[in-house]
Amino acid sequence: MSQHDFLVELGTEELPPKALKTLSDAFTQGITSGLKEAGVSFTDVKSFASPRRLAVLISALDEKQADRDIERRGPSVKAPEKAVEGFARSCGVTTDQLETITTDKGDYFNFRNTEEGKATALLLPTLVENSLNKLPIPKRMRWGASRVEFVRPVHWLVMLLGDDVIDCEILGLTSGRKTRGHRFHYNNEIELITPAEYQARLNEPGMVVADYEARKEMIREQVIAEGQKLNATAQIDEDLLDEVASLNEWPVALTGRFEERFLDVPAAALISSMKEHQKYFHHLDSEGNLLPNFTTICNIVSNDPQQVIEGNEKVIRPRLSDAAFFFETDKKSTLESRVEKLKTIVFQKDLGTLHDKASRISTLAGKIALALGEDQAKAERAGLLAKTDLMTDMVYEFTDLQGLMGYHYALNDGEDNDVALAQNEQYMPRFSGDELPQTAPGIAVAIADRLDTLTGLFGINQPPTGSKDPFALRRAALGVLRIIVERNLDLDLRDLLVIASDNHTSLPARDGLESKVLDFMLERFRAWYEDAGINAEVFLAVLAIKPSRPLDFDRRVKAVNHFRSLTEANALAAANKRVSNILSKQSVTGTTDVDSALLSEEAEKSLAAAIDTQKAALAPLFAEGKYQEALESLAGLRAPVDAFFEDVMVMADDEAIKNNRLALLSQLRALFLGVADISILG
Repeated sequence: MSQHDFLVELGTEELPPKALKTLSDAFTQGITSGLKEAGVSFTDVKSFASPRRLAVLISALDEKQADRDIERRGPSVKAPEKAVEGFARSCGVTTDQLETITTDKGDYFNFRNTEEGKATALLLPTLVENSLNKLPIPKRMRWGASRVEFVRPVHWLVMLLGDDVIDCEILGLTSGRKTRGHRFHYNNEIELITPAEYQARLNEPGMVVADYEARKEMIREQVIAEGQKLNATAQIDEDLLDEVASLNEWPVALTGRFEERFLDVPAAALISSMKEHQKYFHHLDSEGNLLPNFTTICNIVSNDPQQVIEGNEKVIRPRLSDAAFFFETDKKSTLESRVEKLKTIVFQKDLGTLHDKASRISTLAGKIALALGEDQAKAERAGLLAKTDLMTDMVYEFTDLQGLMGYHYALNDGEDNDVALAQNEQYMPRFSGDELPQTAPGIAVAIADRLDTLTGLFGINQPPTGSKDPFALRRAALGVLRIIVERNLDLDLRDLLVIASDNHTSLPARDGLESKVLDFMLERFRAWYEDAGINAEVFLAVLAIKPSRPLDFDRRVKAVNHFRSLTEANALAAANKRVSNILSKQSVTGTTDVDSALLSEEAEKSLAAAIDTQKAALAPLFAEGKYQEALESLAGLRAPVDAFFEDVMVMADDEAIKNNRLALLSQLRALFLGVADISILG
């Protein structure tokens, strides 16, 4: 079968930079998925995306679908004649063209045929159009008098299969073989003869780097080179790099400078201003200090680059002046003086103001610090000030600086260093893999803030749903777990949730609130352990007994995961499951005393002795949280347990003997439940 390369390119006005990569990936995925569903084979796929175009190049595309064998079984040969005729008509044949097949249920009419594959050229217009219609575009637009809708106005459409144009109309455009070059450097049409020359022809003479990833790496290399000229290290934020790559078709890096007086402003404020407003990259010296330089990416090769640089310097100056002004103005009022102003900002209509929240955080943070043996007063102070930087001009203008500016302002106010650090650490971890708070007040406030939000939202019946989590409660829960586990904090979540819940003045869903929130939080461990390669059954075995101390929970999971690697694990898990089933049917709960005088079989005597030995050995291990050693010790019960179930009839006719044996099994199960419900592994 013949094969040809295929190219589709849609030319547009400048596409949304933050959505460009997503649109490109979805466009490519839509076309390739359609080809696979249609049974059309191909080899390589290459995506192209720039501000003014989305394109896909597919190599070695079959010129037609593969022929398909069709077989349909019809009615029985004993069926009425009209039924047989109806089946034949549905297959497009007459009854004499049907064959008869024999099955174990009798003889049936059958239809076989080979459906010839359609030409790929006939399929492609629909596949491309469907892919464009399914792009993740929140709001489509119209332009002019056209009824066509797309994310931006469209201007040209290239559709080539081999040397031939696929004649079609999509989004009101007639397909052709002419693309267009750079808007400024080569604002002309470029005629393509074959799909394979697309990238090279756009590059020269078009002055367009159509390959998104290649353009992105070109920018990275240029920015790094600019930093080297300054004997500095260029700081490349990946999100910013993606956005800049989506704004340029022919990137050129230029470096400018700003006045050193602005360096008196916290570096984060300057960086935020340069990055968010101007899309500039910054540079650090060998000691990690911000340099008064920036690198911008232009979409043109200027004949007078210095003029372009000066223009960018002129633009950034008022931005940095604003930051400097905000910083100096904010420092004139202390954070403490802003506490009262928090009463003017509503946190959530049913949960009060930010002042209410800060008071609750302060109280809970103090209790957490006390539980950890840390300075309660510092934690309470850090909690009280935690939201005050939201009332500053700097954070109002640069919202991503909340917390960090609180740290700088707290230092300026003469607050304790740990209290100041806590202003920034309260938001840690901000994202997956982010660093955790280090100071005791920071840890206390970070946990308290999240627990206050969790209990508050659950308490007013607004937990997250499957698709909506506007207050990021899942992330908050995971953040608390990470802090407690990774900082080795012996904190009981249930106790803290009771305090957090009681701090709220009125919650309609107060009854059982701490249990609901605890269950929600512990469930966050599931994905945590899946990412660590730990089987879900291990997590569920521990979850079944609901330890409320996250650090203890983690130790149990790791112990059970190790236990699964022991040769005795499967047999003991199965035995635990059997014991669980027996006890559940007999309504036996808890540990019951065993009467040694009623032990008659050698196997039950041996098991009773082994259990007594384990009780003595396990008590100190459980007390110290040494669950791995405990389960390794319990593995020694395999032989007496196996012997018991092989030689002893639990459900004896004598009621006293039966109950005594059930009590023995209760003791056995209780030993394992000291770590986890091992029966779930069976």
